[in-house]
Amino acid sequence: MIGISKLYCGAVEASDPLRYGRHSSRLPSHLLQFSEDKKPVVVWNATRACNLRCIHCYAQAGARPAADELTTAEGLSLLDDLADFGAPVVLFSGGEPLLRPDLMGLIRHAVGRGLRAVLSTNGTLITADTAKELADLGLSYVGISLDGLAETNDRFRGQAGAFDRAMAGIEHSGRAGLKVGLRFTIYRHNAAAIGPIFDLLEERDIPRVCFYHLVYSGRGAGLMNEDLTHAETRAAVDLILDRTRAMFDKGKNPEVLTVDNHADGPYLYLKLLKEDPVRAAEVLELLRMNEGNSSGRGIGCVSWDGQVHADQFWREHSFGNVRERPFSRIWTDPAIPLLAELKDKKSHVTGRCQACCWLSVCAGNFRARAEAATGDPWAPDPACYLTDQEIGIASA
Repeated sequence: MIGISKLYCGAVEASDPLRYGRHSSRLPSHLLQFSEDKKPVVVWNATRACNLRCIHCYAQAGARPAADELTTAEGLSLLDDLADFGAPVVLFSGGEPLLRPDLMGLIRHAVGRGLRAVLSTNGTLITADTAKELADLGLSYVGISLDGLAETNDRFRGQAGAFDRAMAGIEHSGRAGLKVGLRFTIYRHNAAAIGPIFDLLEERDIPRVCFYHLVYSGRGAGLMNEDLTHAETRAAVDLILDRTRAMFDKGKNPEVLTVDNHADGPYLYLKLLKEDPVRAAEVLELLRMNEGNSSGRGIGCVSWDGQVHADQFWREHSFGNVRERPFSRIWTDPAIPLLAELKDKKSHVTGRCQACCWLSVCAGNFRARAEAATGDPWAPDPACYLTDQEIGIASA
């Protein structure tokens, strides 16, 4: 992820993560992306059940739980292993995690073991009582998915009224004292809603928003031809940068991030180099600390059935199952070829990625998208919108 507010608007300085030794166990949540040890943030898709049917769902969630979901006892064992391993964050996702009956107990256990617990939800099931219970448990953050305003979001999510119920969930979460943010996945038919999402952020005083670039995974694979062109992506990122800066200029300081396209980092740096070269030098140092895509290293995923993946989108490859071996042992096993290669992606990417001058700050971008588009996990990511000149393989 690329912290737009952190980098472009100066909300984080290069000295900030250094103050904590860049160790994930000591870093505040907003600085975790700059950790040096890259202990993995683990997404646990705790259930495949969902009350909505989003057209881009990477999990291809359905109305019912999968038959082979981890039991409560298995879930508690997983959380114990993550805590002992030093994973800084466990992100409860789905499907819709609030449909899992034992979710509150699992969150309680995670927090009790010292894990920072985060919830990724569509927000429609968050009542005032649910929000209070989550806050009382010590949940660190709740991310609520919105992919446009009412009509656009409801079409995207396959259910009328989903927007209004999600907005109610946001209100309940804020009133309960939970840190709450929006999650927005960009594709061709909702990119026009980026501006209105910023309006919503400002009007409702919502402290955080993550803009996700589309990944061709699960039902999202069917949207590959509906992704933004490179020119449209640049325009979308420019809008995100400009609207974030405008809010900071007004004294409003939301946390704004883009996710799943690490070309955003060099693009931001090149823009800032023209506007503020001194700040650009600081940003380059932070981007090098970030190190770009962290699938299989600084982020991992455990599916509802216990399978371990490099990230939540890339389900074509499993490294093992936590029912058979703990996550910690799987994650550190050098004998799993793809997992070992992902920890050193820069040596394996091909084509323009291998020749790119930004490889050390991008790490070859998103491998799941490259494989979905080309069949080769090491091919260039087709969503990289930087020109040959910008990546240093063509003269001006």
